[in-house]
Amino acid sequence: MKIALMAPLWETVPPKAYGGTELVVYILCEEFVRRGHEVTLFASGDSKTSATLMPIIEKSMRELKVKNPFNYELQAIAKLLECWQEFDIIHNHMGYQFLPFVNLVNIPIVTTLHGAFVFQEENECYERYKHLPYISISDSQRNGSPGLNYTATVYNGIQVDKYKFEKEPIIDRPYLVFLGRMSQEKGPHLAIQLAKKTGWKLIMAGKVDVHDHVYFETQVKPLIDNKQIIFIGELGHDAKVELLKGAYATIHPVTWPEPFGLVMAESMACGTPVLALNQGSIPEVVKNGVTGYVENDIDSLTKHVKDIEKIDRYACRKHVEENFSAHRMAEGYLATYKKLIAQKPAKINLGIEVSSRINLMKGNNTKI
Repeated sequence: MKIALMAPLWETVPPKAYGGTELVVYILCEEFVRRGHEVTLFASGDSKTSATLMPIIEKSMRELKVKNPFNYELQAIAKLLECWQEFDIIHNHMGYQFLPFVNLVNIPIVTTLHGAFVFQEENECYERYKHLPYISISDSQRNGSPGLNYTATVYNGIQVDKYKFEKEPIIDRPYLVFLGRMSQEKGPHLAIQLAKKTGWKLIMAGKVDVHDHVYFETQVKPLIDNKQIIFIGELGHDAKVELLKGAYATIHPVTWPEPFGLVMAESMACGTPVLALNQGSIPEVVKNGVTGYVENDIDSLTKHVKDIEKIDRYACRKHVEENFSAHRMAEGYLATYKKLIAQKPAKINLGIEVSSRINLMKGNNTKI
């Protein structure tokens, strides 16, 4: 099968540190190539892949500190429109930006939804093109826009063998871990609250985006004492695995409808249980009482810290192997590709849609 994968341009593929969508795209590329498919990746020029790389921009937009991604995203779309005849299917991970242009090609295009439907411009565009085929990354994600044409739910997957399993956490220096963006919706302030109530050391790792700077400076940074509450910034893959596998538990106290939460799968692959708030996909990813604990509020979740040792770390690893592996994810996508290729691609009458969407994109600098 000849597959075109469109990645976001915010991070390299794979990401040098944090970047959930870009990591998923990388894993898909590698798995598809391993299976003998012809894959072309549309991504930043510094991406590393076994597929054919179609570079759009020299480096990631984040590294270049791009403020308005519109021009670069249009360049990616334009390059794809020049060569779409070479492919059997186009898999869009870029987001809603590509939707107004799908009528310009005559092969199936499917879009994986990686967000949580929290941005108005994004929601308006998806609603306008709700008849196009979409893939959700959790069943709960669909609640954000139930009227879309969902063709499948495919859970995100990881290369499990790249996550070293640890049958026991570090006993002489016990700690909890928070790994993720330092943003309100990811809840690092709640992780700190849990740590302070229980007296546990908390090691926090993650990036601080520009639009999260005020939140981090006012609600997180003042609580970091580098004794009990420690912030170590962004980590590469190896350092991330070391941090996760040595922890007693990973705290995932999100305050938004989590679309998937890749860090939970990464943590469980290392054998480390997850303590998470019941938001969005959480109950689909964490098996309550088996691979961690899920509660509706932080006080209830805090009470489960004493129960961490009841969780079988082998069960955590097995749960990921059976449900969130690269193999499982690739199988789900390939099945969807075959189904869409067997059908005729949907057609729409763009009219003024392209120009109106371009104007909307110009005014939207929000990272999806």
